[in-house]
Amino acid sequence: MAQGEVLEFEEYVRNRQEALLRSARRLVPDPIDAQDLLQTALVRTYGRWDGIADKSLADAYLRRVMINTRTEWWRARKLEEVPTEQLPDASVADGSEQRADRALLMDVLKVLAPKQRSVVVLRHWEQMSTEETAAALGMSAGTVKSTLHRALARLRQELESRDLDARALERAEVRRERAGDDRGQERCAA
Repeated sequence: MAQGEVLEFEEYVRNRQEALLRSARRLVPDPIDAQDLLQTALVRTYGRWDGIADKSLADAYLRRVMINTRTEWWRARKLEEVPTEQLPDASVADGSEQRADRALLMDVLKVLAPKQRSVVVLRHWEQMSTEETAAALGMSAGTVKSTLHRALARLRQELESRDLDARALERAEVRRERAGDDRGQERCAA
């Protein structure tokens, strides 16, 4: 980078630092993480500063870098250990709840059309980006987004329906038990 561009970048950072830090604080809750996020984004932007032809768009470019960086951090952190004040119970789960959830998920996915199912699986199970999913399925990114939106709405609707059905079954079972208890009491009274 030329000396003039270095000075231009330094001046930009001096002038916009507070506004950019406010943007970073909106992206991450911890103030220290927000400062780290801004610094990382500034380092990444510095390397590309000469490629930003319209410097009036530098704020938008930097915000996009912050969003992408935050997303990278989030993806990396979800696999890390998290320090806690209390140790979790040492009990070993039998996995039956996970198997039940997986069975429910597999069953609910059957209500989706094949194209919708493919998009949901690639985006959420395989954790592919929208662009990667579009390339894998031979469709546009916009089609992936709209298909995913409709598929998730359909899944929510199906799960809500099943939840209502399960509650209705529970109420019916309780009524049958009460009716059985009432009949038993009538027999005892006779």
